[in-house]
Amino acid sequence: MITLRKITLDNRREMFRLEVAEDQRRFVASNLSSVASCYVLATNGGCPLPFAIYADEQMVGFVMIVYGITGYEVPEIADNNYCILRLMIGEQFQKQGYGREAMKKILDYIRTLPAGPAEYCWIPYEPDNLVAKKLYESFGFRDNGEICNNEPITVLKL
Repeated sequence: MITLRKITLDNRREMFRLEVAEDQRRFVASNLSSVASCYVLATNGGCPLPFAIYADEQMVGFVMIVYGITGYEVPEIADNNYCILRLMIGEQFQKQGYGREAMKKILDYIRTLPAGPAEYCWIPYEPDNLVAKKLYESFGFRDNGEICNNEPITVLKL
């Protein structure tokens, strides 16, 4: 069973050690960089929601959800909406269905509107990351025509 859990003093190092495969590193920042981004966002008016992704008691990944501003150049859809800014499943845990199950949990969580009201969830992605694009589309995300930092924006109405 997949769960989203707070990052704590006890699990942070394990989360920092999780990495994607070498050929995927161009698609996602390291978890350490993502957590540092969370700190910067939180201290500058943003609302980051980082979680470790667990399969039962095994940490398998990381997600960084952001509400409203992301601290980066943002597309129009960003205002008062949720963004799945980072999502990764560790290399040794890929191709076991964890990404799909994690996405279900992430969207269930976002639909509780934990940081405020929203109409949409959006995700920026690298155009050549076809695996990610296919996953997002399987949940109903559709490109909205916006490009931000050379990344297409895909959107889901909540």
